[in-house]
Amino acid sequence: MLAGLLFAIHDADDRPDRLAATLPFSGVTLIEYQARLLIAAGVSQVIVVVSRLTPELLGAIARIGRRGVSVDTVRSAREAVEKLHPLARVLMLGDGLVTTEAIVKAMAVEEGDCLLVVPEADAGPGFERVGGQMAWAGVARLGSSRIAEVAELPQDYDLQSSLLRFAVQSRATQVLLPTDAVRGGHGIERQARTLEERGRAVLMTIVSGRRGWFDRFVLAPIARLGLPRLVDRGVAGATVGAMGLALGVAGLLAIGFGLSATGLLVALAGCIGLALGNVLSGLRDDASLARWQTMAIGGVAAAAILIFAFIESGRAGETTALAISIALVAIAALAERAILERDRQIWWGSPTAYLLVVTAFAAAGLPTLGLGLTAVYATATLAAVIERLRPTP
Repeated sequence: MLAGLLFAIHDADDRPDRLAATLPFSGVTLIEYQARLLIAAGVSQVIVVVSRLTPELLGAIARIGRRGVSVDTVRSAREAVEKLHPLARVLMLGDGLVTTEAIVKAMAVEEGDCLLVVPEADAGPGFERVGGQMAWAGVARLGSSRIAEVAELPQDYDLQSSLLRFAVQSRATQVLLPTDAVRGGHGIERQARTLEERGRAVLMTIVSGRRGWFDRFVLAPIARLGLPRLVDRGVAGATVGAMGLALGVAGLLAIGFGLSATGLLVALAGCIGLALGNVLSGLRDDASLARWQTMAIGGVAAAAILIFAFIESGRAGETTALAISIALVAIAALAERAILERDRQIWWGSPTAYLLVVTAFAAAGLPTLGLGLTAVYATATLAAVIERLRPTP
């Protein structure tokens, strides 16, 4: 069993009336973002060490609990021991830590006690020194026995620092923080102003880290321009997704009225809008809405290709384009069903990638050739996915 340990102890440096853990971050509070990272890493229980229960913290804890994990608040190591299973492994994030999902997941699978560290010379503010010219970089994985050891100390001992001390004394494995992590926003931050800047860096890391070529080279540059503004203004993922869906439907109507290239381009813009809404919904922990937006992207792309092929077949007086499009959509749907996002290769196709290829050839006046090449692309993707899923002999 993997449990998460979070801290809501320190006040914000520039807002002494508010806990650093409840400062706004990427459309939610910082502690909600941390909990999302823990849940993505596989924790089933989240324990929050608190100094006081503020209205903002109570609201954040309630929202975390809606994600299907148990959430407990404690004020001491003794209370934490009572809540934890004796054999639980604990994934601990420092108070005010900003990091990425990849780093937390990597620490979750490490063996035994381990600490994420950084050389003292590169340590940012808030990184505690752990000896050997190293500083703790805010993530640790520990056995529940470490918390039991701290519970034997007087209650005025700092839980986070004491856990680090016991981990170092037990010679916990030290995992060096990747050199590019700081550029990705990793650090401990307790100021509202600079936390906003880190939030933008983490947001860009989330978008740029997607594996498909369309997301990386088309969606990511657009997201860099638009997402920070949308997050700062508190625009909901549902709103952006609805605008994207409306654009997609407008594109389908344009294709149906014979404006093929224009309609495909508008439908593609609608898919991009849905993808941005998907990212915002994910940041706000609305998994069901994000899933529906992903399905809508596939639906708009498939409908655009099928309607476009139907119109082209009518113009040509034969059904070649329509037959190719039906095969393309079927093959692409099978590939998407089989792909595991963590295994996606950069060249593999996606609904938006297929739609972009078809749109480019339609604009060039080669609609049937574009459909045929896209069908070949989808088939190559499906073949690669099948090979990836086959067990290694």
